Amino acid sequence: MTSPIGRPARQVFSGWRIVGLATLTGALTGPGQTIGVSVFIDHFIADLGATRSQVSTAYLVGTMSAATLLPFVGRSIDRVGVRRAMTLIGAAFAVALTAMAGVRGLVSLTIGFVGIRLLGQGALTLASTVAVTHWFERRRGAVLGVFNTGVAVLMSLVPVGLSGLIAVVDWRRTWLIAAAVVAVTVVPIARFGMIDRPADVGQRPDGDDVQVAATPRVGSCVSRSQAVRTYRFWVLAFSMGAVSMLVTALNFHQISLLGDAGLSVTEAAAMFLPQTIGAAVAGVLFGYLADRLSGRILIIGAMAVLATALLLAADLSTGWMIGLYAVLLGAAGGGSRSVGSTLLPRWFGLGHIGAIHGVATLIGVAASSLGPVALSLARDNRGGYGPAAVAFIAIPMVAALAAMGLGRMATGADAGTS
Repeated sequence: MTSPIGRPARQVFSGWRIVGLATLTGALTGPGQTIGVSVFIDHFIADLGATRSQVSTAYLVGTMSAATLLPFVGRSIDRVGVRRAMTLIGAAFAVALTAMAGVRGLVSLTIGFVGIRLLGQGALTLASTVAVTHWFERRRGAVLGVFNTGVAVLMSLVPVGLSGLIAVVDWRRTWLIAAAVVAVTVVPIARFGMIDRPADVGQRPDGDDVQVAATPRVGSCVSRSQAVRTYRFWVLAFSMGAVSMLVTALNFHQISLLGDAGLSVTEAAAMFLPQTIGAAVAGVLFGYLADRLSGRILIIGAMAVLATALLLAADLSTGWMIGLYAVLLGAAGGGSRSVGSTLLPRWFGLGHIGAIHGVATLIGVAASSLGPVALSLARDNRGGYGPAAVAFIAIPMVAALAAMGLGRMATGADAGTS
């Protein structure tokens, strides 16, 4: 048996292999994510003679600049396919990480941030997600939940590894080692392991046979310009942006925030572990529910988790409250990622999913760049992290209210257009 493009058809469903490989490539975006960059901040300040505010501003400018290019990246993934796009992105990301070893001042640091944020946090994350999206339909929510959870768990090891390398060598050589790891893993995985679509090897989403595959569940395929003119896209994008902004803000200031609650630097850093657990559990749970519940309920649920985490952040007076806060903050991020990556293809189809996801990712990345600054200013204005966190509860509340405006949806699949 041969596939429609002449390649031998694979008898064993390849989707699960794609999930495993995409999870690994998604985790390897870590050096370009806030969680990875954070271990270098003090070294930038010390070696470049910069202030913390200057480094934060360079990060803001670099992240915002990178975000503007993500719609183009998403459109390119649709045009050339995941396999070719991820190969090029992986190679370029390795070059960008190499360049970080040579920064000498704020200008080169800002340019370096543009590269690693665009190619790591943005492009490689987007390509990994799209790779999984094409291979599942009926079980897409559950599989994306597992995928996002796997990425989060593996990525939590990145700052530990980078910190260990810095202690053994130095921060510049650590960037070079990170670049080498990306080059020898992501590029071969993309080139030899990825398959753009099931049809390329004579297969169908979920490994279904002809009869099952004859009744697709996804909505009709729409273009990016059509998608961004719908109410539902902006409700989802706003909710994803809210989570990205506030989770990044609280993580960025976690040492200071939990220090005010009486924790040492080591104890505050250890709270990233319950965050990872919360993200893992919520990622799988929301992914499972995404195959069964309407978008409206899913978005409201994710916003409720975020609002509760913010409420707890206002009063971290006991150990159990700190632990619960960390779990719920992680759950807000994990749940939102599963909801967003499931609803976008359900509502808008797969034909232009890269371009549509690119716009949503732009909004999320831009929001994440504003979060730390917004929380810092709110803290100064309101006299502490607690009052600032309470004020920010308004953001998920607005998103939840907006989600209530979505039309009533059928269980298991959203019907109609907004």
